[in-house]
Formats: sequence, structure tokens, C-alpha cells
Amino acid sequence: TVISPLSSPRLSWKRIMSVFFLPLISSGFAPRAKYKEKEKLPVQEAGPQPHQSRFNWSHLTPLELKDRTVGLQTQSTPESNPHFTLEGHKFLIFGGSIHYFRVPRGSWRDRLLKLRACGFNTVTTYVPWNLHEPQRGTFDFSGNLDLEAFVRMAAEVGLWVILRPGPYICSEIDLGGLPSWLLQDPELRLRTTDKGFVQAVDRYFDHLMARVVPLQYRQGGPVIAVQVENEYGAFAKDRAYMPHLHKALLNRGIVELLLTSDAENDVLQGSIKGVLATININSFQKNTFEHLERVQRDKPIMIMEYWVGWFDTWGGKHMVKDADDVVKTVSEFIKAEISFNTYMFHGGTNFGFINGATDFGEHSSVVTSYDYDAVLTEAGDYTKKYFKLRKLLGSVLASPLPPLPELIPKAVYPSVRPSLYLPLWDALQHLDEPVISSAPVNMESLPINAGNGQSYGFALYETPICARGWLHAKVRDTAQVFLNETHIGTLDGGNQNLRIPKVKGCQLLRILVENQGRVNYSWKIQDQRKGVTGPVTINSTPLEGFTIYSLEMKTSFFDRLRSAAWRPVSNSSLGPAFYLGTLQAGPSPRDTFLRLLDWSYGFVFINGRNLGRYWNIGPQQTLYLPGAWLHPEDNEIIVFERSKSGSSIQTTDKPKL
Repeated sequence: TVISPLSSPRLSWKRIMSVFFLPLISSGFAPRAKYKEKEKLPVQEAGPQPHQSRFNWSHLTPLELKDRTVGLQTQSTPESNPHFTLEGHKFLIFGGSIHYFRVPRGSWRDRLLKLRACGFNTVTTYVPWNLHEPQRGTFDFSGNLDLEAFVRMAAEVGLWVILRPGPYICSEIDLGGLPSWLLQDPELRLRTTDKGFVQAVDRYFDHLMARVVPLQYRQGGPVIAVQVENEYGAFAKDRAYMPHLHKALLNRGIVELLLTSDAENDVLQGSIKGVLATININSFQKNTFEHLERVQRDKPIMIMEYWVGWFDTWGGKHMVKDADDVVKTVSEFIKAEISFNTYMFHGGTNFGFINGATDFGEHSSVVTSYDYDAVLTEAGDYTKKYFKLRKLLGSVLASPLPPLPELIPKAVYPSVRPSLYLPLWDALQHLDEPVISSAPVNMESLPINAGNGQSYGFALYETPICARGWLHAKVRDTAQVFLNETHIGTLDGGNQNLRIPKVKGCQLLRILVENQGRVNYSWKIQDQRKGVTGPVTINSTPLEGFTIYSLEMKTSFFDRLRSAAWRPVSNSSLGPAFYLGTLQAGPSPRDTFLRLLDWSYGFVFINGRNLGRYWNIGPQQTLYLPGAWLHPEDNEIIVFERSKSGSSIQTTDKPKL
């Protein structure tokens, strides 16, 4: 129900206070302990003692609940505040976010078991469109992207699932999860009912929802709710857009509870009729529900994202959040019988090139680690937050918690000293055929990958020049400029001009541009084309005749590099170049962390897998290497270093973020 803005704020606040202080005693719950309004007790003492346990949901798990007809519902009666029911039983969602695409598949079960053992009953995950449909009409739900396997595994562990399929997900992932090929059409308006965008979403949903429908609660699966897009209230460019997506889900057979999620101040613009509105918050304030109350009064309160930490960007500081503050807030949710989802329970890793970026006046890349200062670390280890939350949740549940899964052991391996290197210029012959163009072409518009352009990585633009002067080029996001093989300067968003020194005869101008991550939030997603995005001029005269190499760093490229003419490594080599070494993992490989102490900037590839970016500006100083991605004994390690190589690659059993 939409409430008029003229509704009494005093009445609204009364209802909020009632949520906190009116005890609910109902068939779904055992008698609850009285809320201690005046006494500010420590979290450990404030929660009910085990013999006073309130919530008995042992029969409400995917393992036990086989007779299913109505699923997750909202209910409001004169005798009680609005609440959720699951198959008619009163129910609170204790949720935690884990993104399957950020976690090695071999570790999924470990992370889900740890979520269950902490006292949670639900896992939430986003679905990244850009990873699942890398080219138009070509879908990938294999390996680490096997959404259905992840959802079924959650059910096997005893967890319900809330699915957040987008199409836009934010999630600090490149372009908020939208495929970069959408940017080929400069007229197409993202996240609107623009014909081109809607057609692309409809084709994707046709494929995705055919996979999701059998996973729903009423078909025996664990999916109890599905989110309609994500945080649209902060975008809000088209009033018809969210209703269109709502209808698109219904038309494709989604029958479980639908919801939206927005920041607490954006819920007025992001909510839609007939769909439960939920909010995302950093902390619990007196006016947290002020805007939500104006949207809906007869529905239970759900915190879709309670941020227990935050993400990091390169050159910034490592973000942390106090464990006691987190537990205190979760304790308040439980006392008020508010459903919640911790974001993130386990963050994982931005492997490869999938990281997003922020732009609040300046482009900043999200780091490789998505540790997020979450309840579990990037490598799945326990934290203070975990043990404190487990104690709290265990104190309010009638059934004992499952035993703690054992920690995944870590290892320290012998340091790796690369023995061979290959300058980028020598590797060009092992790339796919370059694009020949009279003018520069941005990455997304390159006529490669069956017409879908280039999503990630680097692009090299070459053209001959025969004069010195001022070079001007608009690049996204950063570019190294060379004359032949000599580095002469750097271009980026804040510096688009470079002095070209006097040249003898004609030289080869080379501009190596890197996509450091497309912005994942705000209207700026509309303008995220990468590479050289306009004319290249010297003294205002446009240059012509470009050879453009796409360096996407796919596994097939590294297969071809094995036949290249690698050179012995000297003491210190200038990049850009590839460095080859061997990591000796022994007979039983385990998780570890790589440390590139005296290296500058680049990417690490283990057996062809891209572990992600390292950068000496920090804050992140180690790269997580899953043991599941290592072979027994010898492993090929290739470093692509953009600037100056280091001497060796160390391993450690502890991360440094």
C-alpha cells in the first residue's frame, strides 16, 4: 500500500516504536524474552539465554519441509505486527550474502556450511549478467558460474535462497553486472525501457528464468524470494522500468515472493506496487524506517543489506567495521523481530578483470580482494564477527547449531624466481589478428568476439608518426605511451596530453590502454566505454592508420605463449612484459597468498587462471590463491608486469589487506 506523503509522521514513528517494544507471542515462536528498554546490557548478556530460546525453525529447512504449497508470505493481523510466514509458520529471515562467482567452486560447500553453522537460515546471491552472457546469445553457466549447482548445494546444506538476478546488480562488479556489449550503441539507455535494452534483458531472462523456475520453493527448490532489479531508487530514470521487470519475472514463471531493495532514503523512488520493499543500511538510526513507512505499513520489515564491512579501492585505506557494533545491531534486529541479511557474510575475490570502480569526481578501481571485512574472510577463515554472531544466534535458536567446520589449511611454498620473460612486443604475434582501422576504436566497438567487442583487459593502438609536438588522446582508464619500445609517458582521465620528443625519421607510436574497471554505480554506467575513446592528434592534427591489438589475456592466449621465444631474465627488466616461473606446491596443494614485494603493477596467472590485479600503491598486498586451482607439484605462474619487474614472488599463509 502506498501511503500519502501527508500521512502523520508521529503516527509513523509510533508504529516504528511498536516494532521495537511490543512483544509478539505467536504459534511460530516460543515465548520471547522481554526487551530491556532502559537497561543497556552488553550484547552477550542482552540476548535470551539458551533455556529461553525463542525461535524453533528446525522443521523449516529445505531438508525437512517437503510438503509445500504457499512458500514465504507476509501477514498482518490486528493481534500482531506484520511478519513473514513460511508454509504458514511464523518465520524470520537470518540471511547472509555469498556470491558464487567470487568463490572457487570447490569452496562453495565449505562457505555454505559455515553460514549454517553460524546460525543463519538463508543465503542470498546476485546473478551477474555480464559473466553469464559474455557474448549476445552465448550463455555460460558452467564451472564457477553454475548457479543451479550452487542453489541446490545450499538446499543440501539446509539453507533457503534469496536470488537477486538483476539485470543490474551493482555488487562492485564491472558495469554493475551489465554486459559491456550493451555499450556498443551510444543511443541505448541502460536501465530504462529503451527498446534495445529491454530486448536484451528479455532474451537474457528467457534463458535465466528457465533455469531458476525449477529451483523455486513450490517446485521443491530452496528459492523463497526473488529480487526485482537492484537499488533502482538511486537511478530512477524511467518510471516504467521496474514495473516492466516485475511483469517480466511473473510472465516467466516466478511465483515466489518478490521484493525490491534500496538505500533507506531511495525506497520512495525504487519501490513498486505489489512488491515487498526492503532497505539497505549501514547502521540502525532512529529514523531508519521513515521512508519505508511511507511506502508500506502492513508488511514486515526486511533489511536486505546490512553492511557489516565495506569494499576497498586502490590507493585508499583498508576498510574495517567493529565486530561489537555489528553484533549489537544484529541483536537489535532480533529483539525487534526484523528479518535481515548480512552483506557480506563472505565476500570472496574479484578474480580476473571483473572488479568494478567508483567515480565521485575521480575514477578509482575496486581492489582484487572482496574480503569486505565480512563475517568470513576472503579465504573462508573465521573472524571475531563470526564467533560473536554465532554466540548471539545460537542463544536465540531452540535447536543447537551444527558443529563448526574445520578451517581450510594454508601453506607457505618456496618463493618463485621467474627464469624467463617475454616483452609484450614479442608476444603480439601470438595474439589474434589485429584490427586495422583508419581511426581509433574503443574496446567495446572492436569487431572481435563475434561482433561483441572487448570486455576486459588491455588494448594496444599502433600508428606511425613522423613529427614531434603535443600528443592528445582521450583514454579510459590509463595508458602507457611508447615510441617503438621506449616508454615516453602516461595518459589517464586527468592527463590527456603528452609531449612527443624529436623523432628521427618516422617512429611507431604505441598506446597501451587498460580498462581498470567500469563504474558499477550511478548514472555514470551510461558512459563507460574503454580504450581510446576519441581522435588521437599531434599538434591538433588527427592521426590515421591504426593497428589495434586486443589483449584480453584469455586462457587460449597463454596456451599459445608456450611456443614463444622466451628470454632469460636479467636482474631487472622494464615492462610491459610477461615473466614465467614455477610454483612448487608439493603432493597436496593448499590455499596460500602471493606477495609481490618489489613488483610494481600487473596481473598474476596460475595455470592460465587470472588471480587478479596487484598494485604497489595498496592497500591490498597479497593475492589469494585457492589450493583447488593448483596442481600437485609444479604449477605454471606467469606475471604480466606493466612497469618494473621484481626479483621473486613470495607466498604466505596469512593475507595482508
